[in-house]
Amino acid sequence: MSLRFLLRDAWKAWHRHSGWMAWNLFLAFIPLALSVWLFRRSSGNRNLLWWVGFIVFMAFLPNAPYLLTDIIHLIDAVRRDYSVWVITLVLIPQHLSVILLGFEAYVISLINLGYYLQKQGMGKFTIPAELITHALCAVGIYLGRFLRFNSWDLVTQPEDLAQTIVDDLTAKRPLLVMFVTFIVLTVLYWVMKQITLGLILKMRYRKVLHEAGGEN
Repeated sequence: MSLRFLLRDAWKAWHRHSGWMAWNLFLAFIPLALSVWLFRRSSGNRNLLWWVGFIVFMAFLPNAPYLLTDIIHLIDAVRRDYSVWVITLVLIPQHLSVILLGFEAYVISLINLGYYLQKQGMGKFTIPAELITHALCAVGIYLGRFLRFNSWDLVTQPEDLAQTIVDDLTAKRPLLVMFVTFIVLTVLYWVMKQITLGLILKMRYRKVLHEAGGEN
């Protein structure tokens, strides 16, 4: 295959998936931005606006770990008639980068929530809050991936959404899928949280050394 055709196929492959990836990442970064506003502000005042923001945060939060399920698009893309070079150099890095960014948005959002609980003197509730959030997100991911509901359906289709949740929570297969999703989220979150906190500590340590060196 000539370089010209390789570049053409690479561009087509990248362009084919970039649209929905950008949209999904946008949805994943909404709760991240809200977590900064809700949990990192200097003021701890929980007024009506804060609670509205918190509800929106919880409604959109499943969109971040939801990107883990987009691995099915990578599998589908690999099965298409792309060359091994396009798959290796374009499709795999493109999909894995988006999945990693989306899940990292989830991790940082929950780290910000834990920081807020610590600041409010409720640090002992951090792990229970994380586990409850994983469970709620497992339900949200199931509703989004398999039943094609969106975060805004809480407002636009509340009755249909509520009925679907009640029906699926009493069925064995959906419960199994949500339980497995909960386990995956819990394990991956714990791993990524340790990596993220380690990187944050490393950057802070380097900053301290740099400032100490500047003073000398």
